[in-house]
Amino acid sequence: MASRSELEEAAQLADVPLEVEIELDRRLMRLRDILDLAAGSIVPMTKTAGDYLDIYVAGALVGRGEVVVLENNAGVRITALGPGT
Repeated sequence: MASRSELEEAAQLADVPLEVEIELDRRLMRLRDILDLAAGSIVPMTKTAGDYLDIYVAGALVGRGEVVVLENNAGVRITALGPGT
Protein backbone atom coordinates (compact mmCIF):
# COMPACT_ATOMS: atom_id res chain seq x y z
CA MET A 1 0.00 0.00 0.00
CA ALA A 2 1.22 3.52 -0.79
CA SER A 3 2.44 5.71 2.06
CA ARG A 4 0.80 9.04 2.85
CA SER A 5 3.69 10.99 1.27
CA GLU A 6 3.46 8.88 -1.90
CA LEU A 7 -0.27 9.57 -2.11
CA GLU A 8 0.34 13.31 -1.60
CA GLU A 9 2.96 13.27 -4.39
CA ALA A 10 0.58 11.44 -6.72
CA ALA A 11 -2.21 13.91 -5.90
CA GLN A 12 -0.02 16.77 -7.17
CA LEU A 13 0.09 15.03 -10.58
CA ALA A 14 -3.61 14.14 -10.69
CA ASP A 15 -4.42 16.60 -13.49
CA VAL A 16 -1.58 15.57 -15.82
CA PRO A 17 -3.10 14.11 -19.01
CA LEU A 18 -1.79 10.66 -19.98
CA GLU A 19 -2.50 8.60 -23.07
CA VAL A 20 -4.39 5.39 -22.30
CA GLU A 21 -4.26 2.60 -24.89
CA ILE A 22 -6.50 -0.44 -24.91
CA GLU A 23 -5.98 -2.43 -28.07
CA LEU A 24 -9.01 -4.40 -29.15
CA ASP A 25 -7.33 -6.36 -31.91
CA ARG A 26 -4.91 -6.35 -34.82
CA ARG A 27 -5.58 -7.76 -38.22
CA LEU A 28 -3.40 -8.53 -41.23
CA MET A 29 -5.14 -7.44 -44.44
CA ARG A 30 -4.15 -7.52 -48.08
CA LEU A 31 -3.72 -4.17 -49.80
CA ARG A 32 -6.55 -5.13 -52.18
CA ASP A 33 -8.92 -5.46 -49.21
CA ILE A 34 -7.78 -2.17 -47.68
CA LEU A 35 -8.35 -0.35 -50.97
CA ASP A 36 -11.88 -1.79 -51.05
CA LEU A 37 -12.76 -0.24 -47.67
CA ALA A 38 -15.32 2.54 -47.66
CA ALA A 39 -17.54 4.31 -45.14
CA GLY A 40 -19.79 1.66 -43.64
CA SER A 41 -17.34 -1.19 -44.25
CA ILE A 42 -16.98 -3.64 -41.39
CA VAL A 43 -13.62 -5.18 -40.50
CA PRO A 44 -14.24 -8.28 -38.37
CA MET A 45 -12.19 -8.67 -35.22
CA THR A 46 -11.37 -11.79 -33.23
CA LYS A 47 -12.01 -10.39 -29.74
CA THR A 48 -15.47 -10.85 -28.26
CA ALA A 49 -17.17 -10.09 -24.96
CA GLY A 50 -15.33 -11.88 -22.18
CA ASP A 51 -11.91 -11.78 -23.89
CA TYR A 52 -9.02 -10.13 -22.03
CA LEU A 53 -6.99 -7.09 -23.15
CA ASP A 54 -3.84 -5.32 -21.98
CA ILE A 55 -4.11 -1.72 -20.76
CA TYR A 56 -1.22 0.69 -21.34
CA VAL A 57 -0.69 4.18 -19.93
CA ALA A 58 2.02 6.26 -21.59
CA GLY A 59 3.31 3.08 -23.25
CA ALA A 60 3.70 1.10 -20.01
CA LEU A 61 1.58 -1.97 -19.21
CA VAL A 62 -0.49 -1.07 -16.14
CA GLY A 63 -3.32 -3.57 -16.12
CA ARG A 64 -5.68 -5.98 -17.80
CA GLY A 65 -9.32 -5.74 -18.69
CA GLU A 66 -12.20 -7.75 -20.07
CA VAL A 67 -14.23 -6.81 -23.16
CA VAL A 68 -17.85 -6.05 -22.22
CA VAL A 69 -20.86 -4.88 -24.20
CA LEU A 70 -22.97 -2.08 -22.71
CA GLU A 71 -26.13 -1.54 -24.73
CA ASN A 72 -24.67 -0.91 -28.23
CA ASN A 73 -21.15 0.02 -27.11
CA ALA A 74 -18.05 -1.99 -26.38
CA GLY A 75 -16.21 -1.25 -23.16
CA VAL A 76 -13.48 -2.66 -20.96
CA ARG A 77 -13.99 -3.85 -17.38
CA ILE A 78 -10.74 -3.38 -15.44
CA THR A 79 -9.77 -6.74 -13.91
CA ALA A 80 -6.24 -6.00 -12.68
CA LEU A 81 -4.14 -2.88 -12.13
CA GLY A 82 -0.55 -2.45 -11.12
CA PRO A 83 2.95 -3.49 -12.07
CA GLY A 84 3.35 -7.06 -13.25
CA THR A 85 -0.33 -7.61 -14.08
